[in-house]
This record gives sequence, C-alpha cells and structure tokens, in this order.
Amino acid sequence: MNSNITDKTYKKLTVQVSLNGLSFCVIDSLLNQAISLKNIPFTSFQKSAKIEDLFEEVFRENLELTSQYDEITIVHSNNLSTFVPLALFDEEFIGSYLQYNTKVFETDFFTFDDLPNYEMNNVYIPYVNMNNYFIDRFGSFTYKHSSTVLVSKLLAVSKNNEERKMFVHLSDSNFEIIVVQNQKLLLYNSFDYKTPEDFIYYILFTAEQLQLNPENFKLELLGSLKEEDEFYKIAYKYVRNVSLMEQENASTNFSVSQNREHFILLNS
Repeated sequence: MNSNITDKTYKKLTVQVSLNGLSFCVIDSLLNQAISLKNIPFTSFQKSAKIEDLFEEVFRENLELTSQYDEITIVHSNNLSTFVPLALFDEEFIGSYLQYNTKVFETDFFTFDDLPNYEMNNVYIPYVNMNNYFIDRFGSFTYKHSSTVLVSKLLAVSKNNEERKMFVHLSDSNFEIIVVQNQKLLLYNSFDYKTPEDFIYYILFTAEQLQLNPENFKLELLGSLKEEDEFYKIAYKYVRNVSLMEQENASTNFSVSQNREHFILLNS
C-alpha cells in the first residue's frame, strides 16, 4: 500500500475470498465509486490444486491485482462466524463463542470485527493460509468477514423502520438469513443448500421460529439470483411479500443484477 502522499493512486482494492473462488473490485477513492469488477470461480482449475497455486494463476492472469493501491481490503467469506453482544464479549475467551454453532479446533485462529454502532462484535475464523499469501503479495492490508459487511449494511438501511424484515443473501453453496428491526439484529444464520426446496424450507422454518407470518412479513432477496431463477420463484410461491432488494447507492458502472450479486464486495 502507498503511504507517501506523492505516491497516492487514489484507488482502493477489495478482494473477497472463499473456498469456491475470489472476486475483486477497484474503487476510485476520489469518486467513491467502483470502476472495475471481476468474479473468478475456482471451478475451472484443478480440484487438487493448492490455494496458493490457484492464487498465483489468478494474479498472473489479472494484472489489476498487481497494481499499486492506497488501500487493500480482504473479505473472508465462510460460515465460521457468530455475532456476540458487547455485554457478553470477552476477548480472552474468543474461541468459545463459535463452539456452539461450528466445529472448532485448538489450532484455529480466532479474530473479530467490531461493530460499535450496533454494540456487538463478529467473531470468526479467517482463512489463515490466504492471509499469509496476501502478506507476501501486498505486505499490509486490512481484513474483515463478509457477514460483518452484510449485517452492518442491512442494519443501516433498517433505520427508523420498526417493521421486522427478513433479508436472504444467496451464494453458490450457502445462504444467509438476516432479520432486522430498526437497526437491531434479531437473527443471523447461514445455511448450506442444494435445491430450491432446501432454500424455502429454512426461510419458512426461520419465519416460524420468529413468529413471522408468510402472509405479512417482508422478504428481500439479494446475492446471486434473479426473478427468473427457481429460488426466487419458490420464495414467491410461499411468501406473499417477496422482492429483490433495491439499492439506493448502487454503482452506476455495473448492472442492477451485478450490484445485487456483489453486494458484499461493493459495500466493503
């Protein structure tokens, strides 16, 4: 990263990583606008390849990743995270919070993102091997968890709205359900899925647990889906008030569907 003002590029790089691939965007910091965006799934690479070898090939083929930037952010996407209210948080026991919803090991590295505006922290396990690779590549950078970005942005748009609303963010192999009410997080959970039936089952089950009537509550969908997708159609079949999330400050350089699919990356 550039620290000398004479070397400033006025550009920021954000890279979102998962076990399925990576995506990145370049942001013009003067305009505060993303100017390029690319998604690179690992499906085209050998399954046996090490993550470091995959990254090497991605960096060779995408010169934007080797340019100079004033700021670099890495966003880790996995289901190894949990939100903890500040009143219950103790950094000395950070590893204990995740043991209730995922299998953890003594060798795992735990960290957290703070969300001071909402009086909670997000405890998670980052991809240490990926961070090590980026240290070799970039030297210094900041990193956070994808759910930190997702939840904080959805809480922000719920301001002054006392109605409970459910958001569902769909990715390739899992999806997150977030229920908010006037900047309060009522529920966050991540689910694996294979079929549209899996998708609607967890939505309706969550609604039942929170006593949300499918005839009344509002469901907004974001992530990698469109109205013509089977996942949207099945949600529309069982929930009366369902829609694709509209964004007020979406990037004008990309389509509506791109802004929705890369919501986390573009808001990191």
